[in-house]
Amino acid sequence: MYPKPPTALIVATLSLVGLLVYSGIAPFDRPTWALEVAPVVIALAVMIPTWRRFPLTGLLYCCIFLHAVVLIVGGTYTYARVPFGFQLADLLGIARNPYDKIGHFFQGFVPAMAAREILIRGAYISGRRMLNFLVVCVVLAISAFYELIEWWVAELIGQGADEFLGTQGYAWDTQSDMFFALTGAIAALICLSRQHDRQIEELTRRPAATRK
Repeated sequence: MYPKPPTALIVATLSLVGLLVYSGIAPFDRPTWALEVAPVVIALAVMIPTWRRFPLTGLLYCCIFLHAVVLIVGGTYTYARVPFGFQLADLLGIARNPYDKIGHFFQGFVPAMAAREILIRGAYISGRRMLNFLVVCVVLAISAFYELIEWWVAELIGQGADEFLGTQGYAWDTQSDMFFALTGAIAALICLSRQHDRQIEELTRRPAATRK
């Protein structure tokens, strides 16, 4: 059997659950909140019961936690109304609240680390160049599919989808979303690959008795 989950992981999980509950008390737009936090709920529903069979590296857990917080905050206020986004817009001298671009950056950054870990630990591919190429491809596929989801939601609920889409009148919002996801994936590969490799090696070297 695996040892008990680390205290930090338990605290992080309970914190996310608490944030989800708190954010759902009075969100700006409840349907938008439900759509935005759904990935967090799905991630928790998958990771909690599979922790003993396939624990992730601490680095990836940390990335997932940060991404979840970004999603929860965006869902609570809607991306176009997040206070930090207005502060950032003032700092950058732009009219548009850019918080959604932070979300899409993380949409590339975190899935890149997840895809990388799965590909390495599953020994699905050898060669770093091909690994990096496939990780970027996975991220772009996820980003493109998310844009398709936004389109489907818009077609389904019409004008009510504006809060979820968060385009703020920007004609190239879809393309820029995918660009920020691509940027996040590249940043993750450049900044965290070595640390990620060390943690994966440490995780896979655990004694067989602790992995049963």
